[in-house]
Amino acid sequence: MGEPRLKAVIMDEQAMERAITRIAHEIIEHNEGSENIQVIGIIRRGETLANRLAGEIEKIEGKRPPVGSLDISFYRDDVMRHIQPVVHGTNIPFEIDSKDIILVDDVLYTGRTVRSALDALMDYGRPKSVQLAVMVDRGHRELPIRADYVGKNVPSSHEEDVRVCARPLDDHDAVEIWGIEGGER
Repeated sequence: MGEPRLKAVIMDEQAMERAITRIAHEIIEHNEGSENIQVIGIIRRGETLANRLAGEIEKIEGKRPPVGSLDISFYRDDVMRHIQPVVHGTNIPFEIDSKDIILVDDVLYTGRTVRSALDALMDYGRPKSVQLAVMVDRGHRELPIRADYVGKNVPSSHEEDVRVCARPLDDHDAVEIWGIEGGER
């Protein structure tokens, strides 16, 4: 099997910033303001994007919505396949009951991560609504889950890896498509 190689950069830093700004405006419009909104990012890159999104909502509305992070390690349907799942710890320092939760992730693919996140979130309360915001929707759903807010739709094959790079976790901001040199992934 070959080495992974970068095939394309489909969003650079400026494109990601524009997408976050657009998503923030869409969220505010859909929810008729930001008073009842709370933003929760799925650990790891979803958490980074959630903080950026909350910052953009603050620029528009003048008030930063509460931000939390959600660890789904033990809610995944493949948890038994991992010898030792990496646990980061959920941090939701506010009540979610009767709130409009904006759940944030980097890439929506099969829908399994979001299903796990919904299961985990319900252990913390009963929100008024849960709306999903993702930087990339690449299709190939295995579960009936769709995003309410999408930075970019990226048709891709199963053999490709769509990666969202986001500071401070990565050394740059971009959405990249990676493949295997000379074969399948």
